Amino acid sequence: MEFNQSIFKAYDIRGKAPAELTPEIAHAVGKALADFLPAGEVAIGRDMRADSKQLAHAIAVGLIEQGRQVVDLGQITSDMMYFAVGNYNFAGGAMVTASHNDTGYNGIKLTGEGVKPIGEDSGLINIKQAIIDGSYKPSLAHGTTRSIDILSAWAEHALKFAPHLASLKIGIDAGNGMGGIIVPELQKITKLQISGLFLELDGSFPNHPANPLDFANLRDLISLVKVNQLDCGIAFDGDGDRAFMVDENGSVVTGSILGSILVEYFLKLNPGATILYNAIASRIVRDTILSSGGKAVRTKVGHSFIKADMRQHNAIFACEHSGHFYFRDNYNADSGLIAVLCVLNILSEQGCKLSQLCAPFRRKYVDSGEINFEVASKPQVIAQVGEQFSDGERDDMDGMTINYPNWWFNLRASNTEPLLRLNIEAEDQQTVDTQLDRISKIIKNSID
Repeated sequence: MEFNQSIFKAYDIRGKAPAELTPEIAHAVGKALADFLPAGEVAIGRDMRADSKQLAHAIAVGLIEQGRQVVDLGQITSDMMYFAVGNYNFAGGAMVTASHNDTGYNGIKLTGEGVKPIGEDSGLINIKQAIIDGSYKPSLAHGTTRSIDILSAWAEHALKFAPHLASLKIGIDAGNGMGGIIVPELQKITKLQISGLFLELDGSFPNHPANPLDFANLRDLISLVKVNQLDCGIAFDGDGDRAFMVDENGSVVTGSILGSILVEYFLKLNPGATILYNAIASRIVRDTILSSGGKAVRTKVGHSFIKADMRQHNAIFACEHSGHFYFRDNYNADSGLIAVLCVLNILSEQGCKLSQLCAPFRRKYVDSGEINFEVASKPQVIAQVGEQFSDGERDDMDGMTINYPNWWFNLRASNTEPLLRLNIEAEDQQTVDTQLDRISKIIKNSID
């Protein structure tokens, strides 16, 4: 089968739809996935994009043709898929979503038995090759399909992480993504007083992109929190598995600061435990793990890498700067909902403000945020930047990280988009600004 092979990324399948990701490819993914997974039922879920239902159906047909039993979960968040595979002991699952990508994109996230990731190092290449070769196992029997609703079960599971929620006033901006489906459940079974923004499912994203890592997309939530004097605000990404927060003053809580709060929380509950942080998380995460008596392990960016490392190190928790948070007691999978519920639980128990929780972690470092560059030759540009910073301590775990005593930066190719991503952190704003200007000029000169 001929197709654009670049849609197979490091840890998922993602591309323009229907130009690159077609129903025919989705059908082939279903057939190859059926052959790859062990015996058992296979779950399928989808997000709210216009073509997600068609793609999910195509995957289901491929699975059924190979004799597999399919469980249709309908429209769900990605973390609901991980929960379903773990809770119901499914053989695996396929989630149709392009996460935070703009309209016009779609994708497929694959999960294996035991909620093990299916990425380039754990089966995705095998599935890709089977599709290229058209080599599927012969099947004499057709499978069947059944449907289940897991929303209530998922909410009950997530709330086990937050047993002491008070009647906090919070705002939730779902960005018209899948995160909006949890709000009615939270309103029904908790004391939370929720003001919602853009909860309607709409894959055209009419209000703003469902990408909270770009803080420009948090303006409406910040305004909601300030105007209504809420305790905090929560923003989910398109498929609902990532979350960011803003405090009662409307200040954004970065993924690394939110992660540091949760580091302290989990190490109090599990003294001496191992915690993972990705290669571009703030140094404050590592500092907090060590000062709280935990074991710190640095890992590559991406859910398939981190989930594998969670098992290898028996880590209690892991965090990424991008708003992905992973929990051992959630099948080693990530969940934005569980992360924010844990923070709300801390606020409820301590009776404090979110800004007070954040204050110790905001004082030490300043960061640039993630800055993206479109480049033709990513390796060449990374090499040219590296030559200009050869006096720093370099590691290539994930892209290129250059460390200096009072600042560092990471430059890496996106695993999901045609971009180079730059992150800079220092002990003062002037250093961030100076080095950002310097590195940006090198990159732009390389492009020209």
